Amino acid sequence: MAIRINGAEIAVPDDARVSLLGLLREQLHLTGTKVGCNQGACGACTVLIDGERVLSCLTLAVQADERSVTTIEGLSGAGSHKLQDAFIEHDGLQCGYCTPGQICAADAMLREIAAGVPSYITADLAAPARLTREEVRERMSGNLCRCGAHNGIVDAILQVAAERTA
Repeated sequence: MAIRINGAEIAVPDDARVSLLGLLREQLHLTGTKVGCNQGACGACTVLIDGERVLSCLTLAVQADERSVTTIEGLSGAGSHKLQDAFIEHDGLQCGYCTPGQICAADAMLREIAAGVPSYITADLAAPARLTREEVRERMSGNLCRCGAHNGIVDAILQVAAERTA
Protein backbone atom coordinates (compact mmCIF):
# COMPACT_ATOMS: atom_id res chain seq x y z
CA MET A 1 0.00 0.00 0.00
CA ALA A 2 1.45 3.31 -1.08
CA ILE A 3 0.56 6.85 -2.04
CA ARG A 4 2.35 8.61 -4.89
CA ILE A 5 3.08 12.11 -3.61
CA ASN A 6 4.64 14.49 -6.12
CA GLY A 7 5.94 11.46 -7.98
CA ALA A 8 7.46 9.64 -4.98
CA GLU A 9 6.02 6.46 -3.49
CA ILE A 10 5.17 6.96 0.18
CA ALA A 11 3.94 4.23 2.50
CA VAL A 12 0.42 4.66 3.81
CA PRO A 13 0.60 5.55 7.53
CA ASP A 14 -0.08 2.72 9.95
CA ASP A 15 -2.50 4.94 11.86
CA ALA A 16 -5.70 5.18 9.80
CA ARG A 17 -6.65 8.40 11.62
CA VAL A 18 -3.82 10.47 10.08
CA SER A 19 -5.15 13.17 7.78
CA LEU A 20 -3.54 13.76 4.42
CA LEU A 21 -2.65 17.24 5.66
CA GLY A 22 -0.91 15.76 8.72
CA LEU A 23 1.01 13.30 6.57
CA LEU A 24 2.14 16.03 4.17
CA ARG A 25 3.18 18.61 6.75
CA GLU A 26 4.21 16.68 9.84
CA GLN A 27 5.68 13.48 8.43
CA LEU A 28 6.89 14.49 4.96
CA HIS A 29 7.70 18.15 5.79
CA LEU A 30 5.90 19.41 2.69
CA THR A 31 4.89 22.66 4.33
CA GLY A 32 3.60 24.41 1.21
CA THR A 33 0.17 22.99 1.99
CA LYS A 34 -1.17 25.17 4.79
CA VAL A 35 -3.29 24.49 7.85
CA GLY A 36 -6.10 27.01 7.80
CA CYS A 37 -9.31 26.30 9.63
CA ASN A 38 -8.74 22.51 9.82
CA GLN A 39 -12.50 22.16 9.24
CA GLY A 40 -12.76 22.27 5.44
CA ALA A 41 -14.08 25.82 5.29
CA CYS A 42 -11.15 27.88 3.96
CA GLY A 43 -9.37 25.88 1.25
CA ALA A 44 -5.83 26.68 2.44
CA CYS A 45 -5.05 22.95 2.54
CA THR A 46 -6.21 22.22 -1.03
CA VAL A 47 -4.15 19.60 -2.87
CA LEU A 48 -4.84 17.45 -5.92
CA ILE A 49 -5.64 13.75 -5.84
CA ASP A 50 -5.54 12.28 -9.33
CA GLY A 51 -5.87 15.84 -10.63
CA GLU A 52 -8.99 16.71 -8.65
CA ARG A 53 -8.96 19.22 -5.81
CA VAL A 54 -9.52 17.97 -2.30
CA LEU A 55 -9.29 19.47 1.16
CA SER A 56 -6.41 17.60 2.76
CA CYS A 57 -7.59 18.46 6.29
CA LEU A 58 -10.78 16.44 5.68
CA THR A 59 -9.12 13.61 3.76
CA LEU A 60 -7.59 10.67 5.56
CA ALA A 61 -4.21 9.66 4.20
CA VAL A 62 -5.48 6.10 3.70
CA GLN A 63 -8.07 7.47 1.26
CA ALA A 64 -5.19 8.38 -1.05
CA ASP A 65 -3.87 4.80 -1.13
CA GLU A 66 -2.95 3.76 -4.69
CA ARG A 67 -3.60 7.32 -5.88
CA SER A 68 -1.49 10.27 -6.97
CA VAL A 69 -1.30 13.35 -4.73
CA THR A 70 0.09 16.63 -6.01
CA THR A 71 0.92 19.47 -3.64
CA ILE A 72 2.06 23.00 -4.49
CA GLU A 73 5.62 21.66 -4.41
CA GLY A 74 4.69 19.10 -7.05
CA LEU A 75 2.98 21.67 -9.27
CA SER A 76 6.04 23.88 -9.44
CA GLY A 77 8.42 21.01 -10.15
CA ALA A 78 11.80 22.07 -11.42
CA GLY A 79 10.53 25.28 -13.02
CA SER A 80 7.91 27.87 -12.32
CA HIS A 81 4.22 27.14 -12.78
CA LYS A 82 2.26 29.54 -15.04
CA LEU A 83 -0.37 30.10 -12.35
CA GLN A 84 2.31 31.06 -9.84
CA ASP A 85 3.74 33.59 -12.30
CA ALA A 86 0.27 35.00 -13.03
CA PHE A 87 -0.55 35.32 -9.32
CA ILE A 88 2.59 37.40 -8.87
CA GLU A 89 1.93 39.49 -11.98
CA HIS A 90 -1.66 40.29 -10.95
CA ASP A 91 -1.00 40.73 -7.22
CA GLY A 92 -3.11 37.66 -6.50
CA LEU A 93 -1.52 37.36 -3.09
CA GLN A 94 -0.65 39.51 -0.14
CA CYS A 95 0.40 37.48 2.88
CA GLY A 96 0.62 34.36 0.69
CA TYR A 97 -0.85 31.98 3.24
CA CYS A 98 -3.79 30.88 1.07
CA THR A 99 -1.81 31.01 -2.18
CA PRO A 100 -0.72 27.33 -2.39
CA GLY A 101 -4.31 26.17 -1.94
CA GLN A 102 -5.57 28.81 -4.36
CA ILE A 103 -3.10 27.70 -7.04
CA CYS A 104 -3.88 24.00 -6.58
CA ALA A 105 -7.62 24.74 -6.76
CA ALA A 106 -7.17 26.96 -9.82
CA ASP A 107 -5.12 24.31 -11.59
CA ALA A 108 -7.89 21.73 -11.06
CA MET A 109 -10.60 24.26 -11.92
CA LEU A 110 -9.02 25.01 -15.28
CA ARG A 111 -9.07 21.28 -16.07
CA GLU A 112 -12.73 21.12 -15.00
CA ILE A 113 -13.59 23.95 -17.41
CA ALA A 114 -11.64 22.27 -20.23
CA ALA A 115 -13.56 19.04 -19.57
CA GLY A 116 -16.89 20.90 -19.70
CA VAL A 117 -17.79 20.36 -16.06
CA PRO A 118 -20.57 22.84 -15.17
CA SER A 119 -20.73 24.89 -11.99
CA TYR A 120 -23.72 26.02 -9.97
CA ILE A 121 -24.06 29.16 -12.11
CA THR A 122 -23.39 27.63 -15.54
CA ALA A 123 -26.35 28.86 -17.58
CA ASP A 124 -26.33 26.40 -20.48
CA LEU A 125 -25.48 22.86 -19.44
CA ALA A 126 -25.42 21.64 -23.05
CA ALA A 127 -22.84 24.20 -24.22
CA PRO A 128 -19.18 24.29 -23.18
CA ALA A 129 -18.71 26.29 -19.97
CA ARG A 130 -17.50 29.83 -20.59
CA LEU A 131 -14.92 31.13 -18.19
CA THR A 132 -16.22 34.50 -16.99
CA ARG A 133 -15.25 36.45 -13.88
CA GLU A 134 -18.44 35.24 -12.23
CA GLU A 135 -17.71 31.63 -13.19
CA VAL A 136 -14.20 31.84 -11.73
CA ARG A 137 -15.52 33.40 -8.53
CA GLU A 138 -18.13 30.64 -8.15
CA ARG A 139 -15.67 27.85 -8.85
CA MET A 140 -13.05 29.29 -6.47
CA SER A 141 -15.55 30.16 -3.71
CA GLY A 142 -14.25 27.37 -1.46
CA ASN A 143 -10.83 29.03 -1.26
CA LEU A 144 -10.81 32.11 0.95
CA CYS A 145 -8.29 34.92 0.94
CA ARG A 146 -8.42 36.86 4.18
CA CYS A 147 -6.28 39.65 2.70
CA GLY A 148 -8.79 40.42 -0.05
CA ALA A 149 -6.65 39.55 -3.09
CA HIS A 150 -9.62 37.93 -4.86
CA ASN A 151 -9.60 40.34 -7.82
CA GLY A 152 -5.95 39.58 -8.55
CA ILE A 153 -6.59 35.86 -8.15
CA VAL A 154 -9.44 36.00 -10.68
CA ASP A 155 -7.32 38.09 -13.09
CA ALA A 156 -4.45 35.58 -12.81
CA ILE A 157 -6.72 32.61 -13.53
CA LEU A 158 -8.36 34.36 -16.48
CA GLN A 159 -4.93 35.19 -17.93
CA VAL A 160 -3.73 31.58 -17.72
CA ALA A 161 -7.02 30.32 -19.15
CA ALA A 162 -6.71 32.74 -22.10
CA GLU A 163 -3.12 31.62 -22.72
CA ARG A 164 -4.20 27.96 -22.76
CA THR A 165 -6.93 28.58 -25.34
CA ALA A 166 -4.87 30.92 -27.53
